[in-house]
Amino acid sequence: MSLKKRLEQGEPVVGTFVHLFSPALIEMIGYAGFDFIVIDNEHGGFTDNDLEHLIRAAEISQTVPIVRVSSNPDSIQKALDRGAKGIQVPMVNSKADAELIVRRAKFPPIGNRGTTYSIRPAKYGKTGGRDYLEQANDELLIIAQIESEEGANHLESILSVPDIDVAFIGPLDLAISNGFEGSQDAEIIAQVRELAERAKAVKKPVGTIAPTKHAIHDVLQNGFSFVVGVTNSMIYESLDGYISNWKSSHEK
Repeated sequence: MSLKKRLEQGEPVVGTFVHLFSPALIEMIGYAGFDFIVIDNEHGGFTDNDLEHLIRAAEISQTVPIVRVSSNPDSIQKALDRGAKGIQVPMVNSKADAELIVRRAKFPPIGNRGTTYSIRPAKYGKTGGRDYLEQANDELLIIAQIESEEGANHLESILSVPDIDVAFIGPLDLAISNGFEGSQDAEIIAQVRELAERAKAVKKPVGTIAPTKHAIHDVLQNGFSFVVGVTNSMIYESLDGYISNWKSSHEK
């Protein structure tokens, strides 16, 4: 069953942001059992070829490749033409923003994404035509990031756009836009939970970050079904713990 269908049926899924160009790391994430990866092309420094190699590694290890696109208008087309099964779009602040995303991401008649059959998703020309276009439109997962006061104020209108599939609440940017330095202030935690309730009220799956492995349970308990870790943080935590344990043993 596709990731999109699983979310539609209320099943929780767990993935992680990837900021490093390492196909081997992507394979390890897939083999570890993560449902999806989010290749971060907003904050990561990936070329178009990098995206293709990372997407291919995700497919090999049977995890779903999603790309968090950059602010470049062409980044949606580039990610999808390289085989991304979903896009995660930062700073969606209005219904007009959401409608523009759908137009760029979906083939006609829903949107105006440019068409070619010589790309990886169409097996370089082996497949094509109306069946391919309809399947691509049906299977594509579109995740709108709500991470500003403007986006929070327009949550329901953003989610009223039919082809926006998931609301992703970005706590850190939401905190910064409210004048806080971090996302652990009680006011921000309460706002994130309130936004989750509003998204669920309009029957849309809602996601956020689980910054550590210990946070996953709390995130799921608060009604989030699209849970994303941060691979850099996981790696650093493991490395730091390894050295800390060694130093502790050595000092004894």
